[in-house]
Amino acid sequence: MDTEAVRSFVRAAELGQLQHAAEELGVTQQAVSKRIASLERELEVRLFTRTARGVDLTLDGQAFLPHARSIVAGADRAVTAVRPGSRALRIDVLGLRSAQAVLLHEYWRSHPGVDLDVVTLRVDDPHAAAAAVQAGDVDASFRTVTDPAALPQDVRMVHAFDSPCELLVGPRHPLASARTLTPARLRGHRIWVPGIVARSEWAEFYDELATTFDLRVDATGPNFGNEVLLDTLADSADVATLVGARDRYLWPAGHDLRRIPIAGPALVYPLNLLHRANPHPGLRAVLAYFATITPVSEPAWRPSGFRPSP
Repeated sequence: MDTEAVRSFVRAAELGQLQHAAEELGVTQQAVSKRIASLERELEVRLFTRTARGVDLTLDGQAFLPHARSIVAGADRAVTAVRPGSRALRIDVLGLRSAQAVLLHEYWRSHPGVDLDVVTLRVDDPHAAAAAVQAGDVDASFRTVTDPAALPQDVRMVHAFDSPCELLVGPRHPLASARTLTPARLRGHRIWVPGIVARSEWAEFYDELATTFDLRVDATGPNFGNEVLLDTLADSADVATLVGARDRYLWPAGHDLRRIPIAGPALVYPLNLLHRANPHPGLRAVLAYFATITPVSEPAWRPSGFRPSP
């Protein structure tokens, strides 16, 4: 099996576009298309379907992806075995518009010579991310295992930074004119977070948040992506959602959405980082950069299960 074809498939799956995969791999989009087509012929299945925004994995593609990552990671480890330190630091983020990706981009801009590879594992179970770290598929992952005793023996979890939450609403929402909000003022309002996955860390976060502040967190309906969520908020007079202060969201000017900070206390999503006991040599500088981030103003609420073990 052609490992470069498998690598092209993995990057296209993670980025959702053949062109972006080609740019990262330093080849043409036609070359990526040919590699994936060759791989599909060899496997005798279709791995992608074309969409207006790029490509989506088929069911066969979803099944093949974790094995493809292992193939690529194995090839990379083989190269590293004879060329130590040659591979870029590979960090898993929840999304390329998430606060983690935004801050990693800021780090890379301030350290342009750093060889950094930012990926999205597309797994909801943090234990699966921990297994990927243990296997060497990634060097670090922005995930939280709320029971540190369940971590693999050679995987550690450290605190990276705090992400304060903001309320995102449309212009007709009753809270749209507020400059700041307390958690108490959110009580009774519908906070829509569609598609919360059972056993995910964010499911635990929202469960504890709703219980602590008596909030109405509504997870009904499938998650059709940020664009549909933003369209819904723009048209609604009663739907709101929570977003991270550093998360990057883009919407048409006509939506007139409002991001409203929450304080008294601030609602904080602690972002932790999983890494191996013997970490990639480039990780120390990333953690040092996170340590320079201005801390969240107190008072602040943080979920109890998100604290790394001493």
